[in-house]
Amino acid sequence: MRFSVFKNTVLLFVLVMISCASKAKGKIELQNEVQIPIEIDSSIIVGANRADLYLPLLQGKRVGIVANQTSVIFTHQETQEPDYIHLVDSLLSLDIDVKKVFSPEHGFRGRVDAGELVKDGVDTKTGLPLISLYGKHKKPSKEQLDGLDVVIFDIQDVGVRFYTYISTLHYIMEACAEQNIPVLIFDRPNPNGHYIDGPTLEIEHKSFLGMHPIPLVHGMTIGEYAQMINGENWLKNELTCDISIIPIKHYTHNTSYSLPIRPSPNLPNDQSITLYPSLGLFEGTNINAGRGTEFQFQRFGAPFLNKASLKFTYTPVANFGAKYPKHKNKLCYGKDLRDEGLHGVMTLKWVIEAYENSNDKSLFFNTNNFTKHAGTATLQKQIEAGLDEASIKATWQDDLEAFKIIREKYLIYN
Repeated sequence: MRFSVFKNTVLLFVLVMISCASKAKGKIELQNEVQIPIEIDSSIIVGANRADLYLPLLQGKRVGIVANQTSVIFTHQETQEPDYIHLVDSLLSLDIDVKKVFSPEHGFRGRVDAGELVKDGVDTKTGLPLISLYGKHKKPSKEQLDGLDVVIFDIQDVGVRFYTYISTLHYIMEACAEQNIPVLIFDRPNPNGHYIDGPTLEIEHKSFLGMHPIPLVHGMTIGEYAQMINGENWLKNELTCDISIIPIKHYTHNTSYSLPIRPSPNLPNDQSITLYPSLGLFEGTNINAGRGTEFQFQRFGAPFLNKASLKFTYTPVANFGAKYPKHKNKLCYGKDLRDEGLHGVMTLKWVIEAYENSNDKSLFFNTNNFTKHAGTATLQKQIEAGLDEASIKATWQDDLEAFKIIREKYLIYN
Protein backbone atom coordinates (compact mmCIF):
# COMPACT_ATOMS: atom_id res chain seq x y z
CA MET A 1 0.00 0.00 0.00
CA ARG A 2 1.36 3.40 -0.89
CA PHE A 3 -0.12 6.76 0.04
CA SER A 4 2.23 9.38 -1.45
CA VAL A 5 1.71 13.04 -0.59
CA PHE A 6 4.36 15.18 -2.21
CA LYS A 7 5.99 18.04 -0.33
CA ASN A 8 6.33 21.60 -1.53
CA THR A 9 9.21 22.16 -3.91
CA VAL A 10 9.21 24.78 -6.63
CA LEU A 11 10.98 24.34 -9.94
CA LEU A 12 11.10 27.63 -11.79
CA PHE A 13 11.50 26.13 -15.24
CA VAL A 14 8.26 24.19 -14.88
CA LEU A 15 6.33 27.30 -13.95
CA VAL A 16 7.78 29.08 -16.95
CA MET A 17 6.71 26.15 -19.16
CA ILE A 18 3.16 26.32 -17.81
CA SER A 19 3.03 30.07 -18.30
CA CYS A 20 4.18 29.65 -21.89
CA ALA A 21 1.71 26.88 -22.45
CA SER A 22 -1.08 29.03 -21.09
CA LYS A 23 -0.19 31.89 -23.41
CA ALA A 24 0.15 29.57 -26.39
CA LYS A 25 -3.12 27.77 -25.81
CA GLY A 26 -5.06 30.64 -24.32
CA LYS A 27 -7.94 30.48 -21.91
CA ILE A 28 -10.01 27.32 -22.16
CA GLU A 29 -13.13 27.89 -24.19
CA LEU A 30 -16.13 27.14 -21.99
CA GLN A 31 -19.64 28.40 -22.58
CA ASN A 32 -20.70 31.27 -20.33
CA GLU A 33 -23.22 29.14 -18.52
CA VAL A 34 -20.52 27.05 -16.85
CA GLN A 35 -18.47 29.96 -15.54
CA ILE A 36 -18.83 31.95 -12.32
CA PRO A 37 -17.16 35.37 -12.41
CA ILE A 38 -15.96 35.43 -8.81
CA GLU A 39 -12.69 36.07 -7.07
CA ILE A 40 -10.85 33.01 -5.81
CA ASP A 41 -8.38 32.84 -2.97
CA SER A 42 -5.05 33.42 -4.73
CA SER A 43 -3.10 31.92 -1.81
CA ILE A 44 -4.61 28.47 -2.43
CA ILE A 45 -2.71 26.42 -5.01
CA VAL A 46 -4.67 23.43 -6.27
CA GLY A 47 -2.96 20.18 -7.12
CA ALA A 48 -3.21 20.75 -10.87
CA ASN A 49 -1.18 23.95 -10.48
CA ARG A 50 1.71 22.11 -8.83
CA ALA A 51 3.25 20.79 -12.02
CA ASP A 52 6.70 20.63 -10.47
CA LEU A 53 5.43 17.72 -8.39
CA TYR A 54 3.68 15.71 -11.07
CA LEU A 55 5.41 16.33 -14.40
CA PRO A 56 8.40 14.14 -13.47
CA LEU A 57 5.95 11.31 -12.80
CA LEU A 58 4.39 11.64 -16.27
CA GLN A 59 7.47 11.88 -18.47
CA GLY A 60 7.60 8.93 -20.85
CA LYS A 61 4.27 7.57 -19.55
CA ARG A 62 1.07 6.82 -21.44
CA VAL A 63 -1.57 8.79 -19.56
CA GLY A 64 -5.33 8.53 -19.10
CA ILE A 65 -7.23 11.37 -17.41
CA VAL A 66 -10.53 11.42 -15.52
CA ALA A 67 -11.61 15.01 -15.99
CA ASN A 68 -14.40 17.50 -16.60
CA GLN A 69 -14.74 21.26 -17.00
CA THR A 70 -13.29 21.88 -13.52
CA SER A 71 -9.97 20.17 -14.34
CA VAL A 72 -8.04 23.37 -14.94
CA ILE A 73 -4.76 25.08 -14.12
CA PHE A 74 -5.27 28.65 -12.90
CA THR A 75 -3.19 31.55 -14.14
CA HIS A 76 -3.32 35.15 -12.93
CA GLN A 77 -5.37 34.16 -9.89
CA GLU A 78 -5.03 37.62 -8.40
CA THR A 79 -7.43 39.12 -10.96
CA GLN A 80 -11.19 39.39 -10.53
CA GLU A 81 -11.78 36.78 -13.23
CA PRO A 82 -8.81 34.39 -13.18
CA ASP A 83 -7.60 32.84 -16.41
CA TYR A 84 -7.22 29.12 -16.69
CA ILE A 85 -6.16 26.42 -19.09
CA HIS A 86 -7.62 22.94 -19.09
CA LEU A 87 -5.31 20.31 -17.63
CA VAL A 88 -5.58 18.20 -20.77
CA ASP A 89 -4.59 21.11 -23.00
CA SER A 90 -1.66 21.97 -20.73
CA LEU A 91 -0.30 18.43 -20.62
CA LEU A 92 -0.56 18.06 -24.38
CA SER A 93 1.31 21.34 -24.87
CA LEU A 94 4.08 19.97 -22.63
CA ASP A 95 4.36 16.81 -24.78
CA ILE A 96 2.85 14.54 -22.15
CA ASP A 97 1.48 11.47 -23.93
CA VAL A 98 -2.22 11.76 -23.07
CA LYS A 99 -4.00 8.80 -24.65
CA LYS A 100 -7.65 9.13 -23.57
CA VAL A 101 -10.08 10.99 -21.33
CA PHE A 102 -12.61 9.31 -19.04
CA SER A 103 -15.80 11.34 -18.71
CA PRO A 104 -17.96 11.31 -15.52
CA GLU A 105 -21.55 12.41 -14.93
CA HIS A 106 -22.36 15.66 -16.81
CA GLY A 107 -19.66 14.92 -19.39
CA PHE A 108 -16.14 16.13 -20.12
CA ARG A 109 -17.22 19.72 -20.76
CA GLY A 110 -19.90 19.65 -18.02
CA ARG A 111 -22.98 20.27 -20.17
CA VAL A 112 -25.00 17.08 -19.68
CA ASP A 113 -28.08 17.02 -17.43
CA ALA A 114 -28.01 15.25 -14.08
CA GLY A 115 -28.84 11.58 -14.57
CA GLU A 116 -28.55 11.83 -18.37
CA LEU A 117 -26.33 9.19 -19.92
CA VAL A 118 -22.93 10.37 -21.14
CA LYS A 119 -21.85 8.94 -24.48
CA ASP A 120 -18.45 7.79 -25.69
CA GLY A 121 -17.01 10.04 -28.34
CA VAL A 122 -14.12 12.27 -29.35
CA ASP A 123 -13.17 15.62 -27.84
CA THR A 124 -13.48 18.07 -30.72
CA LYS A 125 -10.76 20.35 -29.36
CA THR A 126 -8.01 17.78 -28.82
CA GLY A 127 -9.14 14.79 -30.87
CA LEU A 128 -8.73 12.54 -27.83
CA PRO A 129 -11.11 9.62 -27.37
CA LEU A 130 -13.70 10.16 -24.63
CA ILE A 131 -14.77 7.13 -22.62
CA SER A 132 -18.00 7.51 -20.67
CA LEU A 133 -18.11 6.59 -17.00
CA TYR A 134 -21.80 7.53 -16.80
CA GLY A 135 -23.43 5.42 -19.45
CA LYS A 136 -23.74 1.65 -19.73
CA HIS A 137 -20.66 1.28 -17.55
CA LYS A 138 -19.51 3.30 -14.55
CA LYS A 139 -16.26 1.38 -14.17
CA PRO A 140 -13.66 1.33 -16.95
CA SER A 141 -13.00 -2.08 -18.46
CA LYS A 142 -9.65 -3.80 -18.81
CA GLU A 143 -9.75 -3.04 -22.54
CA GLN A 144 -10.36 0.67 -21.89
CA LEU A 145 -7.35 0.78 -19.56
CA ASP A 146 -5.06 -1.21 -21.86
CA GLY A 147 -2.01 0.73 -22.95
CA LEU A 148 -2.03 3.15 -20.00
CA ASP A 149 0.83 3.51 -17.53
CA VAL A 150 -0.91 5.95 -15.19
CA VAL A 151 -4.36 7.49 -14.70
CA ILE A 152 -4.88 11.04 -13.42
CA PHE A 153 -8.02 11.88 -11.45
CA ASP A 154 -8.75 15.62 -11.29
CA ILE A 155 -12.36 16.59 -10.59
CA GLN A 156 -13.78 19.24 -8.29
CA ASP A 157 -16.00 17.74 -5.58
CA VAL A 158 -18.45 19.47 -3.21
CA GLY A 159 -18.24 17.06 -0.27
CA VAL A 160 -21.70 15.46 -0.41
CA ARG A 161 -22.15 11.67 -0.48
CA PHE A 162 -24.70 11.61 -3.29
CA TYR A 163 -22.58 13.86 -5.52
CA THR A 164 -21.44 11.05 -7.78
CA TYR A 165 -17.81 11.97 -8.45
CA ILE A 166 -16.63 10.09 -5.36
CA SER A 167 -18.38 6.99 -6.69
CA THR A 168 -16.51 7.49 -9.97
CA LEU A 169 -13.31 7.76 -7.92
CA HIS A 170 -14.08 4.40 -6.30
CA TYR A 171 -14.55 2.65 -9.63
CA ILE A 172 -11.42 4.22 -11.13
CA MET A 173 -9.35 3.06 -8.16
CA GLU A 174 -10.86 -0.41 -8.29
CA ALA A 175 -10.34 -0.85 -12.04
CA CYS A 176 -6.78 0.47 -11.87
CA ALA A 177 -5.96 -1.74 -8.88
CA GLU A 178 -7.12 -4.76 -10.85
CA GLN A 179 -4.74 -3.84 -13.69
CA ASN A 180 -1.86 -2.63 -11.49
CA ILE A 181 -2.09 0.89 -12.88
CA PRO A 182 -1.20 3.71 -10.46
CA VAL A 183 -3.63 6.60 -9.96
CA LEU A 184 -2.38 10.16 -9.58
CA ILE A 185 -4.90 12.36 -7.76
CA PHE A 186 -4.78 16.14 -8.15
CA ASP A 187 -6.45 17.44 -5.02
CA ARG A 188 -8.81 20.44 -4.85
CA PRO A 189 -10.52 22.19 -1.89
CA ASN A 190 -13.88 20.94 -0.66
CA PRO A 191 -16.20 23.97 -0.33
CA ASN A 192 -18.21 22.01 2.25
CA GLY A 193 -15.10 20.55 3.87
CA HIS A 194 -15.44 22.45 7.16
CA TYR A 195 -18.10 20.21 8.70
CA ILE A 196 -19.55 16.70 8.92
CA ASP A 197 -23.29 16.12 9.11
CA GLY A 198 -26.23 14.02 8.00
CA PRO A 199 -27.26 10.39 8.26
CA THR A 200 -24.62 7.73 7.67
CA LEU A 201 -25.24 5.36 4.79
CA GLU A 202 -26.44 1.90 5.72
CA ILE A 203 -24.66 -0.57 3.46
CA GLU A 204 -27.91 -2.31 2.42
CA HIS A 205 -28.83 0.96 0.67
CA LYS A 206 -25.59 1.20 -1.28
CA SER A 207 -25.93 2.64 -4.81
CA PHE A 208 -24.05 4.95 -7.16
CA LEU A 209 -25.56 7.77 -5.06
CA GLY A 210 -23.67 6.42 -2.07
CA MET A 211 -21.26 3.51 -2.01
CA HIS A 212 -19.68 3.71 1.44
CA PRO A 213 -20.80 4.00 5.09
CA ILE A 214 -20.11 7.71 5.44
CA PRO A 215 -22.28 10.67 6.52
CA LEU A 216 -24.13 12.69 3.90
CA VAL A 217 -21.57 15.50 4.38
CA HIS A 218 -18.16 13.86 4.81
CA GLY A 219 -15.76 16.80 5.25
CA MET A 220 -12.92 15.42 3.12
CA THR A 221 -11.13 16.33 -0.08
CA ILE A 222 -10.95 13.91 -3.00
CA GLY A 223 -7.39 13.01 -2.01
CA GLU A 224 -8.29 12.32 1.59
CA TYR A 225 -11.31 10.32 0.51
CA ALA A 226 -9.16 8.18 -1.80
CA GLN A 227 -6.96 7.34 1.18
CA MET A 228 -10.05 6.29 3.12
CA ILE A 229 -11.25 4.04 0.28
CA ASN A 230 -7.92 2.23 0.39
CA GLY A 231 -7.50 2.25 4.14
CA GLU A 232 -10.99 0.94 4.90
CA ASN A 233 -10.69 -1.83 2.28
CA TRP A 234 -13.74 -0.66 0.34
CA LEU A 235 -12.51 -1.84 -3.05
CA LYS A 236 -13.70 -5.22 -4.34
CA ASN A 237 -11.82 -8.17 -2.89
CA GLU A 238 -10.09 -5.71 -0.54
CA LEU A 239 -7.80 -4.57 -3.32
CA THR A 240 -5.46 -1.64 -2.71
CA CYS A 241 -4.93 0.98 -5.39
CA ASP A 242 -1.49 2.52 -5.80
CA ILE A 243 -2.39 6.19 -5.32
CA SER A 244 -0.24 9.31 -5.23
CA ILE A 245 -1.77 12.61 -4.18
CA ILE A 246 -0.68 16.05 -5.38
CA PRO A 247 -1.84 18.13 -2.40
CA ILE A 248 -3.35 21.58 -2.20
CA LYS A 249 -1.05 24.30 -0.88
CA HIS A 250 -2.23 26.83 1.74
CA TYR A 251 -5.47 24.98 2.45
CA THR A 252 -7.13 23.83 5.66
CA HIS A 253 -10.61 22.47 6.23
CA ASN A 254 -11.60 25.85 7.63
CA THR A 255 -10.43 27.72 4.53
CA SER A 256 -13.25 29.43 2.66
CA TYR A 257 -13.14 28.64 -1.05
CA SER A 258 -15.37 29.88 -3.87
CA LEU A 259 -15.46 27.67 -6.93
CA PRO A 260 -14.57 29.64 -10.07
CA ILE A 261 -16.24 27.08 -12.38
CA ARG A 262 -19.57 25.36 -11.89
CA PRO A 263 -18.80 21.86 -10.63
CA SER A 264 -21.96 20.70 -12.44
CA PRO A 265 -24.69 22.45 -14.45
CA ASN A 266 -27.12 22.91 -11.55
CA LEU A 267 -24.68 24.29 -8.97
CA PRO A 268 -24.24 27.82 -10.32
CA ASN A 269 -22.82 29.68 -7.32
CA ASP A 270 -21.62 29.56 -3.71
CA GLN A 271 -25.14 29.71 -2.28
CA SER A 272 -26.29 26.67 -4.25
CA ILE A 273 -23.22 24.71 -3.15
CA THR A 274 -23.81 25.68 0.49
CA LEU A 275 -27.48 24.64 0.35
CA TYR A 276 -26.93 21.54 -1.77
CA PRO A 277 -26.43 19.10 1.15
CA SER A 278 -29.84 20.16 2.53
CA LEU A 279 -31.83 20.70 -0.67
CA GLY A 280 -30.28 17.71 -2.43
CA LEU A 281 -32.62 15.48 -0.44
CA PHE A 282 -35.48 16.93 -2.51
CA GLU A 283 -34.03 14.95 -5.43
CA GLY A 284 -35.62 11.91 -3.80
CA THR A 285 -39.04 13.57 -3.61
CA ASN A 286 -41.52 15.11 -6.03
CA ILE A 287 -40.47 18.61 -4.98
CA ASN A 288 -38.61 20.78 -7.47
CA ALA A 289 -35.36 22.18 -6.01
CA GLY A 290 -34.90 24.98 -8.52
CA ARG A 291 -34.00 22.92 -11.56
CA GLY A 292 -35.44 24.60 -14.63
CA THR A 293 -34.73 28.06 -13.19
CA GLU A 294 -31.61 30.20 -12.82
CA PHE A 295 -31.60 29.57 -9.05
CA GLN A 296 -30.95 25.85 -8.80
CA PHE A 297 -30.72 24.56 -5.22
CA GLN A 298 -31.71 27.99 -3.93
CA ARG A 299 -35.47 27.46 -3.88
CA PHE A 300 -38.00 24.66 -3.67
CA GLY A 301 -41.61 24.23 -4.69
CA ALA A 302 -44.35 22.11 -6.20
CA PRO A 303 -47.93 22.64 -7.42
CA PHE A 304 -49.31 20.57 -4.51
CA LEU A 305 -47.73 22.62 -1.69
CA ASN A 306 -49.96 24.83 0.46
CA LYS A 307 -50.00 28.23 -1.23
CA ALA A 308 -51.37 29.92 1.89
CA SER A 309 -48.20 29.03 3.82
CA LEU A 310 -45.66 28.94 0.99
CA LYS A 311 -46.43 32.03 -1.05
CA PHE A 312 -43.31 32.20 -3.22
CA THR A 313 -44.06 31.08 -6.77
CA TYR A 314 -42.04 30.15 -9.84
CA THR A 315 -42.46 28.05 -12.96
CA PRO A 316 -39.69 25.60 -13.99
CA VAL A 317 -38.92 25.51 -17.70
CA ALA A 318 -36.45 23.56 -19.79
CA ASN A 319 -33.02 25.18 -19.61
CA PHE A 320 -29.29 24.47 -19.53
CA GLY A 321 -28.81 21.51 -17.23
CA ALA A 322 -32.49 20.57 -16.98
CA LYS A 323 -34.35 19.54 -20.11
CA TYR A 324 -37.12 17.93 -18.08
CA PRO A 325 -37.30 19.59 -14.65
CA LYS A 326 -39.91 18.42 -12.16
CA HIS A 327 -43.24 20.19 -12.74
CA LYS A 328 -42.05 21.65 -16.03
CA ASN A 329 -44.20 24.62 -17.12
CA LYS A 330 -46.34 24.35 -13.96
CA LEU A 331 -46.72 27.01 -11.29
CA CYS A 332 -44.97 25.91 -8.11
CA TYR A 333 -45.55 27.20 -4.58
CA GLY A 334 -42.58 27.13 -2.26
CA LYS A 335 -39.80 29.17 -0.73
CA ASP A 336 -36.98 31.37 -2.03
CA LEU A 337 -33.68 30.66 -0.24
CA ARG A 338 -31.30 32.89 -2.16
CA ASP A 339 -30.63 35.04 0.90
CA GLU A 340 -30.78 32.25 3.47
CA GLY A 341 -27.71 32.11 5.70
CA LEU A 342 -26.37 28.65 6.46
CA HIS A 343 -22.87 27.70 7.58
CA GLY A 344 -21.32 24.52 8.88
CA VAL A 345 -24.51 22.50 9.02
CA MET A 346 -27.00 20.68 6.83
CA THR A 347 -30.63 21.17 7.77
CA LEU A 348 -33.82 19.17 7.42
CA LYS A 349 -36.10 22.12 8.11
CA TRP A 350 -37.04 22.73 4.49
CA VAL A 351 -37.76 19.07 3.71
CA ILE A 352 -39.89 18.87 6.85
CA GLU A 353 -41.64 22.16 6.05
CA ALA A 354 -42.42 21.04 2.50
CA TYR A 355 -43.77 17.70 3.73
CA GLU A 356 -45.95 19.34 6.37
CA ASN A 357 -47.32 21.73 3.74
CA SER A 358 -48.10 19.06 1.15
CA ASN A 359 -51.78 19.03 0.31
CA ASP A 360 -51.41 15.37 -0.67
CA LYS A 361 -48.59 13.73 1.29
CA SER A 362 -48.85 10.59 -0.84
CA LEU A 363 -47.30 12.65 -3.65
CA PHE A 364 -44.29 13.75 -1.64
CA PHE A 365 -41.73 10.93 -1.47
CA ASN A 366 -40.23 8.88 -4.26
CA THR A 367 -39.39 6.27 -1.65
CA ASN A 368 -36.68 4.28 -3.42
CA ASN A 369 -34.90 7.38 -4.65
CA PHE A 370 -35.22 9.20 -1.33
CA THR A 371 -33.70 6.24 0.49
CA LYS A 372 -30.76 6.21 -1.93
CA HIS A 373 -30.14 9.91 -1.32
CA ALA A 374 -30.54 9.69 2.43
CA GLY A 375 -28.60 6.42 2.63
CA THR A 376 -31.17 5.05 5.04
CA ALA A 377 -34.86 4.16 5.03
CA THR A 378 -35.20 5.57 8.54
CA LEU A 379 -35.22 9.26 7.61
CA GLN A 380 -38.42 9.06 5.56
CA LYS A 381 -40.15 7.20 8.38
CA GLN A 382 -39.01 9.82 10.89
CA ILE A 383 -40.36 12.67 8.77
CA GLU A 384 -43.65 10.88 8.15
CA ALA A 385 -43.97 10.24 11.90
CA GLY A 386 -43.73 13.98 12.58
CA LEU A 387 -40.36 14.04 14.38
CA ASP A 388 -38.76 17.47 14.54
CA GLU A 389 -35.29 18.19 13.19
CA ALA A 390 -33.52 18.13 16.56
CA SER A 391 -34.95 14.72 17.39
CA ILE A 392 -33.96 13.28 14.03
CA LYS A 393 -30.44 14.70 14.12
CA ALA A 394 -29.93 13.31 17.63
CA THR A 395 -30.20 9.81 16.15
CA TRP A 396 -27.21 10.51 13.87
CA GLN A 397 -24.73 11.55 16.54
CA ASP A 398 -23.17 8.21 17.49
CA ASP A 399 -22.45 7.40 13.86
CA LEU A 400 -21.03 10.88 13.23
CA GLU A 401 -18.66 10.62 16.18
CA ALA A 402 -17.50 7.18 15.05
CA PHE A 403 -16.89 8.49 11.53
CA LYS A 404 -14.84 11.45 12.79
CA ILE A 405 -12.44 9.03 14.47
CA ILE A 406 -12.02 7.05 11.24
CA ARG A 407 -11.73 10.20 9.14
CA GLU A 408 -8.89 11.54 11.27
CA LYS A 409 -6.58 8.78 10.03
CA TYR A 410 -6.81 9.95 6.43
CA LEU A 411 -6.66 13.72 6.71
CA ILE A 412 -3.96 15.56 4.80
CA TYR A 413 -5.03 19.05 5.88
CA ASN A 414 -5.76 20.46 9.33
